[in-house]
Amino acid sequence: MKKTAGSETGRAERSSASSGQQEGAGGLWDSVKKAAFVIGSGILFLAAFGNSLTWHLQKFWGASGDFWQNLWTKVYLAFEGHDVALFFLGTMLAPTLVFWVLNGLLLLVDTSGKPSFITRYRIQEDKNSPVDPAKLRQVVKTVLFNQVFISGPMVVVVYFLMSWMGDPCGPELPTFHWGLMELAVFSILEEILFYYSHRLFHHPSLYKHYHKQHHEWTAPIGVVCIYAHPLEHVISNMLPVVIGPVLLGSHITTTCVWYCLALVSTTISHCGYHLPFLPSPEFHDFHHLRFNQCYGVFGVLDRLHGTDSKFRQTKQYERHTLLTSLTPLTQSIPDTPKKGQ
Repeated sequence: MKKTAGSETGRAERSSASSGQQEGAGGLWDSVKKAAFVIGSGILFLAAFGNSLTWHLQKFWGASGDFWQNLWTKVYLAFEGHDVALFFLGTMLAPTLVFWVLNGLLLLVDTSGKPSFITRYRIQEDKNSPVDPAKLRQVVKTVLFNQVFISGPMVVVVYFLMSWMGDPCGPELPTFHWGLMELAVFSILEEILFYYSHRLFHHPSLYKHYHKQHHEWTAPIGVVCIYAHPLEHVISNMLPVVIGPVLLGSHITTTCVWYCLALVSTTISHCGYHLPFLPSPEFHDFHHLRFNQCYGVFGVLDRLHGTDSKFRQTKQYERHTLLTSLTPLTQSIPDTPKKGQ
């Protein structure tokens, strides 16, 4: 009798383990498909936007079929002999301008609480209403320091590396399809490097000295995305973004687009608002809320390493999708009422 009971227990355990393995494999594949969908959708959007813009320029403005190459040639000739200035313009000035225009608009909402059409999409509804001015001033000072004294010198290093390997400011533009392929590769490299460097900074011996500063904001806002210790800014913020163009010897135009996209993406991930038709920030917002979950960008490596297990049991996970209506997800998928309510 005991032997039979033991056999049944063993079979049950093996069945449970097998089921868990199948669920894990299925979950990982699901995360890979979601990441592929996000990257693919972004590439298709850029392709459609580029083709549409080119068509309108040709149709209504009389532009030739070589419009983008002709435009680049004019820029190239205007900066002829001044590649450093051209590289700095594309990899530092333009991305910084994109960053502050976007975050300037978000800060108007964060500090004023208006318009209510935006604030109704706040993920953590009881936080940052409005933002603490003293904390915000500290963030802005740190971000400006990182941009000027950390990002600036790193861009100089990147310029010399890319110039040594090729001609990043060459007269010929890459083909549109090659540029899109590069953006996909950059995204994959960013996921890998950001996940492991970010998780490294959560090691207790490093966290309290370097990463704790970033986690002062359990409910983040957009500009917090590069509010970090200088060492973390180099290793976890900058390196995962700059490594792709360096390895592929990318053209300055592709690098400029990538830097701008990376800054827009991380701003959205930190903005605190799950807005219609924009990528979901729920994943990284949950990381700030719980600290030990959701380390990556797309979630593939989190699923592989099991660092999204608690996240997948929450309402935030249910809301982690593209919002295609005007109804906030906190209303359509409300939190479970607490006991006694």
